[in-house]
Amino acid sequence: MHKKYLPLTLALAALLTVLAAAGLRAMTQAAPAISLAAEEKNIYLTFDDGPSTVVTGRVLDILKEEDVKATFFIVSDRVAGREEVLRRAAREGHTLGVHSVNHVYTQIYASEEAFLHDVEECAAVIERVAGVKARVYRFPGGGNAKRERYRALLRERGYRVISWNAVCGDEEIPNATAETLFRKSVETARGKQPVVLLLHDSAPHKQTAAALTDIIRYFKRNGYTFCRF
Repeated sequence: MHKKYLPLTLALAALLTVLAAAGLRAMTQAAPAISLAAEEKNIYLTFDDGPSTVVTGRVLDILKEEDVKATFFIVSDRVAGREEVLRRAAREGHTLGVHSVNHVYTQIYASEEAFLHDVEECAAVIERVAGVKARVYRFPGGGNAKRERYRALLRERGYRVISWNAVCGDEEIPNATAETLFRKSVETARGKQPVVLLLHDSAPHKQTAAALTDIIRYFKRNGYTFCRF
């Protein structure tokens, strides 16, 4: 290259370098990092008041078919005669939690001593029958005026209290059809993250089992990951 063109060539190369760097900075500023956490959507299916023979059995069938895990809050007085249902739930990878011995609020919340006795008696049945140590708890009826005190007592004993932020409506809506329960699940879950959906698997809740496949498939289609506690 002739020496008289060398300064011009060098100046042009420097200008191109500056322009390329400026363009890279602009592209970086225009494309903020995508937060994967913001895209994450989780749902916990939680079933109260079982086990029952027909309804819990059908729920377990559907969960197996759909390859989904759930959490069951147990009423221990309902285990007798349904021990295999409880063992099956544990064997298939679902979480078993404490709900109560008999779901009678006046007995459960009569005193701190009565409350703790109820918790430990229910937990003992779960461990004896299913061979698992329950570490999650749900207040029957959502708790009472001493809820925070009872929560502290539970925490001291290693329990995690699980509430809910969405319902299928199987306790709130009299004679609800499976379609109604499906729609209520979708409606009350909207905007929640994670979704903790309250359902029931005691004997009267056949329509809950009937709605379950549609509930699961809806949330799968909408990108939710199914979790258990």
